[in-house]
Amino acid sequence: MTDLDTTDLGRADLDWHQARAALEWQWDIGVRDVILDAPINRYDLPDKLPKPASPATPVQGGAKSPLPLAAPPAELDVVGIAAQAAAAAQDLAQLQAALAAFPHCELQRGAKSVVFSDGVPGARVMIVGEAPGRDEDIQGKPFVGRAGQLLDKMLAAIGLDRARDVYITNILPYRPPQNRDPKPEEVAMMMPFVRRHIALAAPDVLICMGNHSCQAILGKRGITKLRGQWDQALDKPVLPMLHPAYLLRQPQAKRSAWADLLELKAWLESPLPTT
Repeated sequence: MTDLDTTDLGRADLDWHQARAALEWQWDIGVRDVILDAPINRYDLPDKLPKPASPATPVQGGAKSPLPLAAPPAELDVVGIAAQAAAAAQDLAQLQAALAAFPHCELQRGAKSVVFSDGVPGARVMIVGEAPGRDEDIQGKPFVGRAGQLLDKMLAAIGLDRARDVYITNILPYRPPQNRDPKPEEVAMMMPFVRRHIALAAPDVLICMGNHSCQAILGKRGITKLRGQWDQALDKPVLPMLHPAYLLRQPQAKRSAWADLLELKAWLESPLPTT
């Protein structure tokens, strides 16, 4: 949940996510009423309160009530709206603008930046990560924190450079609060932008880094089993790899990551199929 304590609840400098977390915490512990600044003497209140209006009596014979209840408004098809906005983008600049203008992702409220991409559009290798962290949110670029620095070293080990040879994005363009995992509904509304992003960037190969990237693009989970096994999605060959953040937590997994990097290097150096 959050590391807020009760002394935080009255602060005016809470951001949106902290304020919501504080409210959810109060609800979870049973708070249902607000205490006012001035006390209320409830003995002075009227003994008899007006009764709420009773619902209209149904007409006999199965006819509809003369005052039918209003139907709740239909929920927005946010995935459909996202698909329309993404499909209208004719280049990456238009797609970035459409993503920034998309108003239905709550993560926007607590984010400082739209983390769209980094690297070289049109590069043969496109890396798709999971979601921005704190450093990425501040700088507005994916993979720039400790995990990003490790990624740069991994790429350099096989002769690749971020500024020359790869193009990088994430499934989510906004940092989730407290770096929590992306929610399914958040991924679903962002996937039309991701698919259009891949189509416009037109890489030769996709690298799905991390479990959530594999889930979103391949529909599969279990990155420790998926890694290093070539797959296919969105008309592209896909190589799942361990996320650099995972490697920072589990250094012993770097041997597996090195094997996957060599697999990518071999694929890039193999002759392209002729038509």
